[in-house]
Amino acid sequence: MTSLTQRSSGLVQRRTEASRNAAADKERGSEDEDYEPRQEEEDEKGDSKETRLTLMEEVLLLGLKDREGYTSFWNDCISSGLRGCMVIELALRGRLQLEACGMRRKSLLARKVICKSDAPTGDVLLDEALKHIKETQPPETVQSWIELLSGETWNPLKLHYQLRNVRERLAKNLVEKGVLTTEKQNFLLFDMTTHPLTNDTIKQRLVKKVQESVLDKWVNDPGRFDKRVLALIFLAHSSDVLENAFAPLLDEQYDLAMKRVRLLLDLEPEAESTKASSNELLWAVVAAFTK
Repeated sequence: MTSLTQRSSGLVQRRTEASRNAAADKERGSEDEDYEPRQEEEDEKGDSKETRLTLMEEVLLLGLKDREGYTSFWNDCISSGLRGCMVIELALRGRLQLEACGMRRKSLLARKVICKSDAPTGDVLLDEALKHIKETQPPETVQSWIELLSGETWNPLKLHYQLRNVRERLAKNLVEKGVLTTEKQNFLLFDMTTHPLTNDTIKQRLVKKVQESVLDKWVNDPGRFDKRVLALIFLAHSSDVLENAFAPLLDEQYDLAMKRVRLLLDLEPEAESTKASSNELLWAVVAAFTK
């Protein structure tokens, strides 16, 4: 009786061990099957992290000529447009906001910009702009900050707010991210540093994103737009570089894209800023450029 019990016990143990081994083999097999998709997903995340661009960099990249490596000499809008990008970028990162509208409901352009958080962003230009805005008392409006950061002021005491060499500094950021390269070009009387495109994939991805936002992925409601894409469309238009993204389109696609851009430009910023999940500072910058 005792030996029978021992044999039964041994059989149970062997069965238990066999079932454990089978479960372990199955788990190892499933891990092997899942390894490649997980690895690809991690690679994609790593790639997107390396090539993640700020709004300023995206607008500049749209404005740069691919081979020549510089923006149009006739474009006098991109300077203020890039400053608007900085304000919105800081707002989207939770660093800036508009003051409360109060009982009398001040307009977006009458409300002051205040610092919500002074935590470093990791971007030298953004941190420089944030430092100016935080330390300025009394606070200034959105329109004032765009002008001050651009150096467009008649007050000599406020000239120190100007951010200098913004385009060159942004271009160097794009060189570090592997999007552009650096060259010297001779223009008869002087030499100029240029930054030709070296990574066409990233530029094409950016152009495609802009095109699809007003064509295949068009949503007839600004509230459903991705805030970054919405800001990119407005600021690329204000910087006079949006046409560059639409240049490759067929005539019919181009007409439709511009028609939808016009619909966005005709929106009333005051009304849009009161809607749920909207960013007031974003719409304040839009108001500053479209008023």
